[in-house]
Amino acid sequence: MSAIDALHRDVLIIGAGLSGINVAYRLPQGTTYEIIEARDRIGGTWDLFRYPGVRSDSDVFTLAYPFRPWTGRNSIVDGADLRDYIEDTADHYGISERITFNTSAVAANWDSESGQWTVTCERDGNRVDYTATFLVCASGYYDYDNPHDPAFAGVEDFTGTILHPQFWPEDMSFTGKNVVVIGSGATAMTLVPALAEKAAKVTMLQRTPTYVLSQPRVDKLGNVIRAVLPRKLANTVMRSKNSAQQWVLVALSARFPSVVKRALNIATIVSTRSRTTAREHFTPPYNPWEQRLCVVPDGDLFRALRQSRAEVVTAHIDRFVADGIKLVDGDVVPADVIVTATGLRIKLLGGVELSIDGRAVDFSERYTWYGTMYSDVPNFAAVIGYINHSWTVRSDLTAKMIARILRRLRASQSTSVTPVTPATVGEGRPYMDMQSGYLARAAAVMPRSTQNYPWSAKQNVLEDTWNTSRARLDDGLVWS
Repeated sequence: MSAIDALHRDVLIIGAGLSGINVAYRLPQGTTYEIIEARDRIGGTWDLFRYPGVRSDSDVFTLAYPFRPWTGRNSIVDGADLRDYIEDTADHYGISERITFNTSAVAANWDSESGQWTVTCERDGNRVDYTATFLVCASGYYDYDNPHDPAFAGVEDFTGTILHPQFWPEDMSFTGKNVVVIGSGATAMTLVPALAEKAAKVTMLQRTPTYVLSQPRVDKLGNVIRAVLPRKLANTVMRSKNSAQQWVLVALSARFPSVVKRALNIATIVSTRSRTTAREHFTPPYNPWEQRLCVVPDGDLFRALRQSRAEVVTAHIDRFVADGIKLVDGDVVPADVIVTATGLRIKLLGGVELSIDGRAVDFSERYTWYGTMYSDVPNFAAVIGYINHSWTVRSDLTAKMIARILRRLRASQSTSVTPVTPATVGEGRPYMDMQSGYLARAAAVMPRSTQNYPWSAKQNVLEDTWNTSRARLDDGLVWS
């Protein structure tokens, strides 16, 4: 690669998805910034995933930006519509002009002497260096290029087609084919009813059940509220209402798990019209919200099951065979196409190798400061949304905190700000602490979080909002 002279910005943002645009909007006026994006379009996750039926995994009123109300009719929206919304927001606020595409951040080094980051990037086979006073990583937390691979035995023996949701072909036809979707998460439950519209039969093959809740695609009460109230007020009411509903469900699940488990079970029996189906395929061995609960719009998954266009098989896989998947009990699930919706692989900071004065940063040894900055890492923030709530509710809290810190840097004429943990901080727990497979596999490499602020991000919208919005910028931060 050939190198070119470094380009300097006050703030460099990595990632032009939902979070990157959010951070750019919140930056203090007069801040010079640039967003670098590895892909060739805005949207991040919502540009990457293009499989049939892909949709928002939270209601769009909380997933959308609070400063840019969603105007569509549906509450659960298609992925393409959400990507268009992100792009339209960036265009509306002039953020698109500050985005450089096809530029991958490879490494970032903080130089204490100069008080700035040098970010090494690749663009069209060339090396491009940026320098920045403040660096923000808004690239999410999973690997876009390498999803989780369970390494099933016998893959080479299968004579059909194997697909993964992250690499979906545009011209694939499923008409008249037997399709097996391996997985029990949101992706699998989105794919199954969508594929069932044309496939001969779709089987969702899962090792462990997941709690599933049917939710209306259209929020009728929300649309009445939006028709009656002024747009800005209606948006505030909608976000508050839906955010409160999500929080109540999570809180009740933690406080009264058996009650919530029973309620979900009853709802599933009603939706599937089968106690046996509910018991065998939708009753997990864990409590609600110990892993993420899946939402299906208008019960589309349950409807496909009732109409026998799809089925669920709960079993362990032995190996792939020529005409399908052989289970441990010896049965074979026939397949022409196998979709491996087997989960994500965590990739912190989008794979950027972070260092301070040439020494690599090990994030498993760092503590999060209000879910925004990380101990002993100067002038750096990473945006991670909620895993048990709407992503944007948390990421916007982080974006506003970044803006506060930047205003303080400017007003105090400081050159750097660094979170420094006290000796009594304790061992902590993984920042994203949930039993979901993709999170559990990466627990050892995650930064730490404690029970006490400022060294905490509790996945609790009320506590996080209250404490983060009232954070004292001298509590745990060292300015110089």
